Amino acid sequence: MGEEKGLQIEHVNKVFQLDSGSLRVLEDIDLKIEGGQFISIVGASGCGKSTLLRMIAGLEHPTAGKIIVNGEEVKKPSVKIGMIFQESRLFPWLTVEENIAFGIHGEISKEEKKSKVQGLIDLVQLSGFEKALPRQLSGGMQQRVSIARTLINNPEVLLLDEPFGALDALTRINMQNEVMRIWKVEKNTMILITHDIDEAIFLSDRILVLSDRPGVIRRDIRVDAPRPRDRSSYDFMKIRKEIYAEFFENSNIDIEYYI
Repeated sequence: MGEEKGLQIEHVNKVFQLDSGSLRVLEDIDLKIEGGQFISIVGASGCGKSTLLRMIAGLEHPTAGKIIVNGEEVKKPSVKIGMIFQESRLFPWLTVEENIAFGIHGEISKEEKKSKVQGLIDLVQLSGFEKALPRQLSGGMQQRVSIARTLINNPEVLLLDEPFGALDALTRINMQNEVMRIWKVEKNTMILITHDIDEAIFLSDRILVLSDRPGVIRRDIRVDAPRPRDRSSYDFMKIRKEIYAEFFENSNIDIEYYI
């Protein structure tokens, strides 16, 4: 295949076979993501968001359809596709620099390893904490280490599965700013799973709204507001209202209450 940059998800379905029968999780997911875009996926719990992310990462396989990243079909995990989870998943006995270095795939010289690790420590603004253990770091700092460890192999696509879900509100906002800063520097394609509508609007070029299971794409909303985004602006509120309308269109809930 050619070297077309970006991500294509072509008519992907996912069905799990359970003892009780078949469970349809995703149905006919078909979309194209340009290289370097920041995409968020929102939807109710159980609609297949994380399953879709795992298939993009090569950790699960579609029942039908295919996923292509930069011209190559995804059939197994690859260092070209990095994934960050809600938990930092750091090794508690390793220091910050050792945790980051652990992610390196392939043989490189000691000098190159040291340079790459320090460069990423500087990028995630943890200079001075090179020798710290995870228990000596805040939750937000631990996630910065996790991001740096994932970036060590220069992934073309970075997948984020609710990476700030366990953080307090202020730390979460700080981490959103950090991820935006890193995205501008690294220019990866980023795909974020989140339940936080404001987070999706603040970060994304596009927001995909998934239906209840089986998940289908209900809306593909483009966020054209300039960055950095003002969470109290008219444009921000307008997009928030659009997204909430997708969730509550058949209910008696007053959407205006949420905006």
